[in-house]
Amino acid sequence: MSTDTPGTLATAAPCYTEVDGFRCYAPERARASADYPREGFDVTAAIEAASFWCRSRNRILLGVVDRFTDRSRQLEMLEIGCGIGGVAAGLRRCAHLRLTASELSLHALRYARSRVPGVEFIQLDATAIPFQSAFDVVGAFDVLEHIEADEAVMHAVHRALRHDGVFILTVPQYPWMWSALDEMVRHKRRYTRAALVEKLRRNGFATLFCSSFVTALFPAMAASRLIARLRPRRGGAVDALAREVTLSPVANRLCDWIMRVDELLLRAGVSLPFGGSLLVVARKS
Repeated sequence: MSTDTPGTLATAAPCYTEVDGFRCYAPERARASADYPREGFDVTAAIEAASFWCRSRNRILLGVVDRFTDRSRQLEMLEIGCGIGGVAAGLRRCAHLRLTASELSLHALRYARSRVPGVEFIQLDATAIPFQSAFDVVGAFDVLEHIEADEAVMHAVHRALRHDGVFILTVPQYPWMWSALDEMVRHKRRYTRAALVEKLRRNGFATLFCSSFVTALFPAMAASRLIARLRPRRGGAVDALAREVTLSPVANRLCDWIMRVDELLLRAGVSLPFGGSLLVVARKS
């Protein structure tokens, strides 16, 4: 066990155990998690690069980082729940961010390290982030819905941020859109805008910007989710998950272009009133 932590993380000097070359701050939870299926990382790795949703979300997040962070100086950023590194791959294009990406699962971290060189990956439990006043920005991109104690994560993020630090997060929206896909990937909830903003307020955050996205595609998305409730499930969990998130190349390309409508409006600072996902930028207060 060691506390010799390089760079910005040295300010907190938390203890860690090194496993497979990763600094593990919650090693007792590194091998298995009830919050996300291990096989889900394998499915994601196969489709993420081609997924219109993953690509569009990355473009949206790059725009948000550009708008709400100070590009004139080097900033320390922590991503929690980085999965196999899809968002980290996009964020490393931001020259003013020094990115540390974290995940609970070592299985996911191995994927991420092999796919995204040049980013520091660590293992930790997002409900007990071991750093204090160490980061200027924290991101959680479709993570909170997997964690029962989501307000514990918010509290831990507040502690890890420096004064006036920014918390950027995305979550799935609308409890009435709950579907088999939510169950497959072990979501604990879908959010309403009011509930998420109130939870952030209770944990010391002031909301700077809140918007839906997947707005232009929302009618098709909602119809698809409602129709899916009527279909019987076929095959095992891995096959079912792959079917739910895989589109034909033509449909994928079409959806990619339709999502540009959302991206254009968000870059203009418009808060979209409805959509399948919710984006919030909040400041530590």
